[in-house]
Amino acid sequence: MDSQPLDLKLIGDIIERFQKKKGTLIPLLQAIQEAYGYIPKETVNLVSKALKIFPVQIYEVLTFYAQFRLTPRGKHTLKVCLGTACHVMGGKDICDYLASQLEVKPGGTTEDGMFTLERVACVGCCGMAPVLVMDEQPFGDCTIQQSIELVEKYRAS
Repeated sequence: MDSQPLDLKLIGDIIERFQKKKGTLIPLLQAIQEAYGYIPKETVNLVSKALKIFPVQIYEVLTFYAQFRLTPRGKHTLKVCLGTACHVMGGKDICDYLASQLEVKPGGTTEDGMFTLERVACVGCCGMAPVLVMDEQPFGDCTIQQSIELVEKYRAS
C-alpha cells in the first residue's frame, strides 16, 4: 500500500507551531496525524531533534494512546465487535472470515488501501449482536454473508 510522501516543509511548519510550547508532544503528534492520517516513521526523528527528546520517548506516547496510528489507514475502517454478546453470537467467526477474504490480519490494511480491519472490545450495541461498524456506522444482527455484502457495497462506491 502506498503512503503519502513526506512533505518536509509541512512537517517543519507543524513542528515550528508547537516547538516553543510546554506539553507540546501530544498536540504536535495529533497535528502530524491529522495531516497524514497516521504518524510516518520518518517524522519521529524530526520531532525528536526539534523537542530535544529521545525517539523512544515519542514511541512510548505513540504506543500508549490508542488514538495514534503508526501505519496508513484504509479508505474505510471496518470494526468487528468482539464484546461478550457479539463474540457469543458469532463476531469472532465474522472477524476471521473477513480477515481471510480481505487477506489482512485484524489491525491491518488491505494492500489496495481500501479497508482497515479492526477488532474492538465493545461498541455498546449488545442488543444488536453481532455488530460491525463501517466508518462509524453500526450494522447489527450481522452474518458472515452480510459482512461480505457490506464490504462489496463499500468497495463499489
